[in-house]
Amino acid sequence: MNLPAHKGRKIAFFGGSFDPPHRGHLAVARAAQSALALDSVLFAPVAVQPLKPQGSTARFTDRLAMTELAIQGEPNFAVSLADAPATDRVHNYTIDTLLRLHDELSPETALYCLMGADSFLNLRTWHRGAEIPFVAPLIVAARPGQPLEDLAASLPPGLSLDSKSRESRASTEPPLRTFTVRSEAGASAAFFLLPGLHIDISASEIRRQVSDASGCPRTENNLLPDLVCDYIALHGLYR
Repeated sequence: MNLPAHKGRKIAFFGGSFDPPHRGHLAVARAAQSALALDSVLFAPVAVQPLKPQGSTARFTDRLAMTELAIQGEPNFAVSLADAPATDRVHNYTIDTLLRLHDELSPETALYCLMGADSFLNLRTWHRGAEIPFVAPLIVAARPGQPLEDLAASLPPGLSLDSKSRESRASTEPPLRTFTVRSEAGASAAFFLLPGLHIDISASEIRRQVSDASGCPRTENNLLPDLVCDYIALHGLYR
């Protein structure tokens, strides 16, 4: 599969199961790209998530294909194989993936790690999670009305989040907020918060709806890009 090169000076890694990729994923990526003027957002379907020992519902090849379809027409988005299956590892750890990406990218490139609130709230349980903010500054899409205390409490042990923030002059509404993450050893890194995106889409609920409908239901408020819905129907996924 011919994938575009990772180009640009500001790149965000956006990992996940994408099982399936839905409009919520796209909204988070668009908000981050706009707020931080990112050159590229890399959608990276993960082969094996350590926190999901049962695995994903769809095969990696199907999730990769659906992700490519989901981002069609988005010039600042690209699919990445950074978290693809590999023979030299059992699990895909985000810290290892980010370190490999750093080796691939030019020294002038700024690498970020983009995630939704659900992923961030589990950061304490991630392998070497305390190192991630200092390898790639975090961009977190928070839930509407989510208090900062919840975010600070979700940081791995030994990390703290400054209570004061500065707001971006970008056109995001509400505006991007920037904090600082600090470690006990004295390291610091920027922490970007995308607040109030009003996104409440569950991939598991989408899979349930597809299963109940024996296909991919199309509604006025369809949560899936049309091309992804077509792929699910064509290949009989989630039945």
